[in-house]
Amino acid sequence: MILLTRKADFSAAHFYWNDQWSDEENFRVFGKCSNRQGHGHNYTLEVTVAGEVDPVTGFVVDLKLLKEILEREVVSVYDHRHLNYEVPEFAHTIPTTENIAVAIWRRLAGKIPHAKLQRVRVYEMPDLFADFYGEGA
Repeated sequence: MILLTRKADFSAAHFYWNDQWSDEENFRVFGKCSNRQGHGHNYTLEVTVAGEVDPVTGFVVDLKLLKEILEREVVSVYDHRHLNYEVPEFAHTIPTTENIAVAIWRRLAGKIPHAKLQRVRVYEMPDLFADFYGEGA
């Protein structure tokens, strides 16, 4: 089995806010990240798939197709968007790095032919990232 990773980048804004809490509690827990105007990041996404090498093509997955899937399912939806206001999965979920990784997994699950989705890694900053290995992993 081979693990193959493809990267993609997107820029998006977000803020952290729990509607069940007071303004004071949100600020205490989330600090300046609770500013409802939001702030932005240049995210890097790494998607790792697992599979066997096709003896004819030498590929685990068609790299052009994988790039197209990432563009369609993630980049075109998240890039230059305010995640809290414009991306449906964050209407009631705080768009933390962890939750973004889970949401991207769910967007990609079952959509990559001839390969198994192995890992989604989302970098919010060069020194901060979250890995998700799937539901029940």
